[in-house]
Amino acid sequence: MPLQMKLSAITLDCPDPPALAAFYQQATGRASHPKSNADFAGLDREDGLFIGFQRVDDYRAPSWPDQSVPQQLHICFTVEGDLDEAEARLLELGAGKPDQQPHQDRWRVLTDPAGHPFCIVSS
Repeated sequence: MPLQMKLSAITLDCPDPPALAAFYQQATGRASHPKSNADFAGLDREDGLFIGFQRVDDYRAPSWPDQSVPQQLHICFTVEGDLDEAEARLLELGAGKPDQQPHQDRWRVLTDPAGHPFCIVSS
């Protein structure tokens, strides 16, 4: 019988945890974890899914779609409303947009300020 597991946290390596937490907080509206600090910051959600950001010395941002520095993980977010509007807001907050967009009509690949690829998908 398989284990009954529920995803409880996702943690991203980065050079500046508070800055990356601030980006995702503005993008998602999640609450800042009360014990966040310079080496580890996090965002809480009512259902318990935690997003953490941990400081890594000599951090190297993933390269996408080139895999010279593998992404190892990416996160997908469903957005309400217009995909173009969500993309524009995220770019204002500091996200980047790679040139390669495999299915731009259905989802967008963006990068957070630390270079992690993430997707936004219309609901």
